[in-house]
Amino acid sequence: MDSLTQIVLGAACGEAVLGKKIGNKALLFGAIGGTIPDLDVFVGNWLFNNQIDAMLFHRGFMHSIFFAILASPVFGWLTFKLYNSGKRYSTTNLKDWMWLFFLSIFTHPILDCFTPYGTQLFAPLSNYRVAFNNIAVVDVFYTIPFLICLIILMFFNKKKNKRSLWLKLGVGMSSAYMLFTLINRFTVDTIFEESLAKNNVHFERYFVQPSLFSNLLWYGVAETNDHYVYGYYSVFDSKREFVKLNKLPKQRDLNAESYSEIGSLAWFSHYYYSIYKLDNGNYQYNDLRYPMMEEGNPNSSVFSFELFEEKNKLNMKPFERDEADFKGIFETIFTRTKGY
Repeated sequence: MDSLTQIVLGAACGEAVLGKKIGNKALLFGAIGGTIPDLDVFVGNWLFNNQIDAMLFHRGFMHSIFFAILASPVFGWLTFKLYNSGKRYSTTNLKDWMWLFFLSIFTHPILDCFTPYGTQLFAPLSNYRVAFNNIAVVDVFYTIPFLICLIILMFFNKKKNKRSLWLKLGVGMSSAYMLFTLINRFTVDTIFEESLAKNNVHFERYFVQPSLFSNLLWYGVAETNDHYVYGYYSVFDSKREFVKLNKLPKQRDLNAESYSEIGSLAWFSHYYYSIYKLDNGNYQYNDLRYPMMEEGNPNSSVFSFELFEEKNKLNMKPFERDEADFKGIFETIFTRTKGY
């Protein structure tokens, strides 16, 4: 999920482990631990000169169970050595710090597994991307109440029981909301299947996912033999169905036989993708797991890149979007969320 949410969850882990011993500093160290897995964005750019390779590195090993097991003793030991001095000597122990970093690092990829992006939780043993598709990468209803509870508990003395109560409230509300999103996802699955059947769409597979910012608007895409079908459903729609379904062609102007990077990108998008040749000779890659900015326009995918050849392999760069593009995305989401 987004960085703020991971900071909040990591801070909660820090408070749970060391809050009664070091107070608000536990929130800080937990927040640092919760941020560590996402440093793979910088590590990937440092390791690779190719942006495709760097993107594929994200949510890989540094988001795995094994990384949490290996990294927590290292960060725990380093922090303990730096913290355990002067007036702070013997106020904490090594086990505390190892446990703090394990929880804050481990819960990061676990939370990411609920998003559509997917997480290689079992790397390096498997590149399978765990993705439950029940909550958006940014969901204010999950994050804001949780954040408010942590801010409130900061004003209580570390020994006060009210501090623990606010932590439990924050974790409880966020967990209850997560459970609601799971139930909502399975409900929307059924609605999408019924909508496809009503429109005589014979599909091979499909998936649904929530839009940005909330669990109120859902996007679904189904794959047939020669095209994709996608549509939207809002919990405020008057009918319990995906009202309007649109077709997208299976356009593949490049394939893995030409460039091995296409195979990697196809895997990344769970094989929901299209590739169009551009007027400048480059190619546009569209990850169709994510909504369109313009209905019916296959090249308006929110998640798209420009592919170009560099040193006999493909590289990529994101399409530049101006303020009007982002404003249009927000307006489209808000308008469609209100329902038909």
